[in-house]
Amino acid sequence: MTVNSPRVSGSQPWLHQTGEIIQPFGTVKQFPLGLSYETRMYSCQRLNRILADTQILYGLYKKHHWLMRGVTFYQLHLVLDKHAGEQLALVDALAERVQTLGGVAVGDPRHVAEITSIPRPPDGVEEVPAMLSRLLKAHETILTDAHEAAARTGNSGDDGTNDLLVSQVIRTGELQTWFLAEHLVDTPLVRA
Repeated sequence: MTVNSPRVSGSQPWLHQTGEIIQPFGTVKQFPLGLSYETRMYSCQRLNRILADTQILYGLYKKHHWLMRGVTFYQLHLVLDKHAGEQLALVDALAERVQTLGGVAVGDPRHVAEITSIPRPPDGVEEVPAMLSRLLKAHETILTDAHEAAARTGNSGDDGTNDLLVSQVIRTGELQTWFLAEHLVDTPLVRA
């Protein structure tokens, strides 16, 4: 046998594999969760929208963390990185909830870009207040969607999705919004 033969060893990886799609995006498989198909389908659709927006918000936080300027550079650099980490944790929680409901979580960045409702930022560096305002607007988009979805999932009996949206997405978003908005208050850094 030659070294290039896949039969040389069981440890040789089978490279260049392709396969059939076994579950299309936008579908839910049946799990014994005590929730109707319609409830799970609705929850997966809304969660995927919020997930896409949250992935974009995470990316905005990292971009602005790197591009921060001015006298509050250090403080904002640290805050934005902390917020990015919290958004990344939400990305994972949202994706896992979609999977738990039998759906397919949006994960490919190109697919995320197709379904997000958060506008694309400029490629260059904006002034600090514009960057913070962009983050606040993205938070508002997610919070509005999360409030609506939480109300409906609560009414439909999907307590797990409702809990995720209220206790994690909304509470984290509201707290981060508060921290950002307070940086846009027009007060002097020091009093003369």
